[in-house]
Amino acid sequence: MVTTYLDFEKPLAELETKIAELEAVAAQEGGPQINDELNKLKEKAAKQLKDTYSSLNPWRKTQVARHPERPHFTDYIKHLFEDFQELAGDRVFGNDEAVIGGLATLNGQSVVIIGHEKGRTTESRLRHNFGMAHPEGYRKAVRLMDLADRFGLPVITFVDTSGAFPGKAGEERGQAEAIARSTERCLTLNVPMISLIIGEGGSGGAIAIAAANHVLMMEHSIYSVISPEGCASILYRDAAKAKEAAEAMKITAEDLKKLKVIDGVVKEPVGGAHRAPEKAMRAAGKAIDKALQTLMALSPQELKAQRRERFYAIGREGLN
Repeated sequence: MVTTYLDFEKPLAELETKIAELEAVAAQEGGPQINDELNKLKEKAAKQLKDTYSSLNPWRKTQVARHPERPHFTDYIKHLFEDFQELAGDRVFGNDEAVIGGLATLNGQSVVIIGHEKGRTTESRLRHNFGMAHPEGYRKAVRLMDLADRFGLPVITFVDTSGAFPGKAGEERGQAEAIARSTERCLTLNVPMISLIIGEGGSGGAIAIAAANHVLMMEHSIYSVISPEGCASILYRDAAKAKEAAEAMKITAEDLKKLKVIDGVVKEPVGGAHRAPEKAMRAAGKAIDKALQTLMALSPQELKAQRRERFYAIGREGLN
């Protein structure tokens, strides 16, 4: 049950609070009158939820993409994959827990999976650095992609980061070079690669593991070169104008599908993936499996050519 409501969900929160109170009364007293009132409130709440989520603007989608109860990469691992074996470390500096990866099976097919993990509790968020990877996180991703190439295993990545870690430690250890190497490795893989943006897809920290043959987005996720707040700070000199920046940046799945930045949108349950996480993850799993079956028929040369052409074509139509 969702316990965190976003600002624009306040009317819905009031309705669902009333429903919970009335259910408590019905459990003790019952009666046709109470049950009728309860059914009316539930119908009203369901309509309110559907109407609200059918017309989300980019800023509201940004809020949903960041919802604390939205499924994380570790949830997708548990619900979609079997026999997951995590492989840690970059063999250079250390193990960055903002990026998790390893071997697993998807419907009997051995794969390599890599993804950002933000964490949920205060302790886990600090351990995973809120999904903001250091250079060693991207070097670990490269190591895992090398392994996938060596053994002919498809690569599936899950993107959920506001961006790569921007601090001094990351710069000292070569953040830009690590991101560039990871992006390059995506493009040179001889095996199929599928990426799914499950929450935030921010800047180079996202593209470093998302330069794939087939890129999918969850319906209420976002994908952008910078966060709306960062864009507003630079262009408007005011981070409070993040809503206006989000509108202008074309960061939603619907917009990016039209611009051919992504290849497909995975529909989420009414109210977002955080309201029915298992249903949302099942839909994602089906979309990934469908794309994988198509890509498995291509040769290494065809996969590389398709991937590079797809990646380099981003923005080309806007220049014509």
